[in-house]
Amino acid sequence: MTESLADPREVVGIRNVLRARWKALPFWYRVAVSIGIEFLIAIGLFFLDHSLGYAVATGAALYWVHRLPQLPWRLAGQLVIISIFLFAGVTSLAAALAIAFAVFWVPPRYRTWTLPLVAVALAVLYPFYAAKMFTIPVFGVWPDVATGVVMLVFIMMAVGLNIVVGYAGLLDLGYVAFYAMGAYTAAWFSSLQFAHQHWHFGAVGITPDLPGIHVTMWLLLPLAGVVTALAGIIIGLPTLRLRGDYLAIVTLGFGEILPQIARNGDNFFGTGFNLTNGPNGITPLDSPGFGHGLSNLTGGFLPSNYLQCCNATVLGHQIQSTDVFFWTAILLLLFTVFCSLRLQYSRLGRAWIAIREDETAAAAMGVPLMRTKTWAYATGAFFGGVAGAYYAFFKSATFPGDFFFNISVFILCMVILGGMGNIWGVIVGAGFLAYLDREGLANTGAWINSNVHVGHWHPNLDVPLYASGIYGLIILIVMLFRPEGLIPSKRVAAEMHEGVQDEPLYDVAHAGAEA
Repeated sequence: MTESLADPREVVGIRNVLRARWKALPFWYRVAVSIGIEFLIAIGLFFLDHSLGYAVATGAALYWVHRLPQLPWRLAGQLVIISIFLFAGVTSLAAALAIAFAVFWVPPRYRTWTLPLVAVALAVLYPFYAAKMFTIPVFGVWPDVATGVVMLVFIMMAVGLNIVVGYAGLLDLGYVAFYAMGAYTAAWFSSLQFAHQHWHFGAVGITPDLPGIHVTMWLLLPLAGVVTALAGIIIGLPTLRLRGDYLAIVTLGFGEILPQIARNGDNFFGTGFNLTNGPNGITPLDSPGFGHGLSNLTGGFLPSNYLQCCNATVLGHQIQSTDVFFWTAILLLLFTVFCSLRLQYSRLGRAWIAIREDETAAAAMGVPLMRTKTWAYATGAFFGGVAGAYYAFFKSATFPGDFFFNISVFILCMVILGGMGNIWGVIVGAGFLAYLDREGLANTGAWINSNVHVGHWHPNLDVPLYASGIYGLIILIVMLFRPEGLIPSKRVAAEMHEGVQDEPLYDVAHAGAEA
């Protein structure tokens, strides 16, 4: 197969010149140089940390094996890699590679549904093998199940924000407000906050004489979504007439107002009414569960109480309450992804994309701008509210300190990193940043402090203190080298790269110069 190469003398820009000169070299020469550089890097990192050197060598081997002809060379290379790890005793990594290789041997026309099914199956089974997984170089052990719950909640919020930012192109800097409204909606109706009231409906794990409003979580989750969606409509109607930076400023103000109301809501607008319990927050919340009736009807498969369940041992693993929270979060995320996918390819989703690409042209083609934007705002708010409510139940508390402005920026970074407009990219970006925030940065700091040294000097870094700067650096690198995100949608990637080739924007050829 021949490769069309540009003349390096006709390319503008240092990076493009270097790239053109590299591609002008013979193919096998480039392969040999690349493998040599990778080998030297692996050897150098081996002396810093053995596992890091092995990781670089493994990554290079996987890269080149993937470029071999399928049969018999690629298959043979994959079997060799799996056999090496089995012989080394790293069975969890060997099993992970075997599953990955098997998925990519599936024909492409079936891979579109095989890959999600395998990913869901692995996620559901995660509590059974999490403690047996190999250690990740630099990042340490795999996240525990409780961290997995938090990651799923943030992924749910990122998928919801992707509807607003990725589909409709509306820059929302106040998404944390919907997260807060969902959490407080759950807290108001499942705690002692309104002790002068006495109303119970389906709540589990409480006595009948307990004061307050106590409603089952299964009604509060959709209620929180509806409340936040209505709030999104109320706020969106007067603000979505704005565009660009003006819309971002208004949503930023909204995101700052709600946390302040939560912080000072113990004397709501000076009336003496305690709405949010102020800085102390609302705690504890009722435990989720299905009650004894459904639990007995299903033979204990559906737990009656999440916090007092789980005496069973399955596949050698003692089921914990965090496992049940984790599986419920997976179901909520699947519902969010399903709705987002259906909306993306619906008539409303196409209208959102039209507005994102050119609002004026969309209006000229008959798209009702205000109504369409409001639907995007309300839909994103719904899922943010559901995620906030579920996170409040998981923590059994909600506090004003959980809803600062930096949470909105953090979720927006997840969407940008993964790839705006692409659900799968957003899931990857959100999961990675949420893991860094919960465990990854702390583990990285411990690795740096134990492995990096100059003479007798050892660093004593508390890496999580620099979290905001690290996230900013990650986004800066992505914006410079891959502005469309790690796994972008084809449409967004085309938009990002349109008009940036090394061709003149205007026709500068003189008249009559055509051949």
